[in-house]
Amino acid sequence: MTISNDDDLKSLQDIGRIVAQTLAAMGRAIEPGMTTAELDRIGRTLLERDGARSAPELDYDFPGATCISVNDEIAHGIPGARRIETGDLVNIDVSAEKAGFYSDTGASFAVPPVTRRTERLCRDGRRALWVGIGQVGA
Repeated sequence: MTISNDDDLKSLQDIGRIVAQTLAAMGRAIEPGMTTAELDRIGRTLLERDGARSAPELDYDFPGATCISVNDEIAHGIPGARRIETGDLVNIDVSAEKAGFYSDTGASFAVPPVTRRTERLCRDGRRALWVGIGQVGA
């Protein structure tokens, strides 16, 4: 995608803000006992409220508004009846379109209490992320 003018930039910033806020709200909403489908509905509601459409549904006929993977699921988990439990590591991917502009983001959320192994995984993942980002600017 090429940004050609200020309106394009504003549109890209708008959809970026929408997906970032949706991801953050979904992360805050995670509770033991809820299903991944319930969590997905929260994401759908927020995207629709802001005039955005789920990119996976729009482009790939994905059976959810967001992708939610739990524990050993690698990526692009399909929301459904699976219940989130304490100790789970929940990865949420939010990708959406508005006015022809797309944005995508994702993050993992640990549902406390978690094992030391999960704590280390999250810590080391964050460290690796920042090392990689630091190398881009080097």
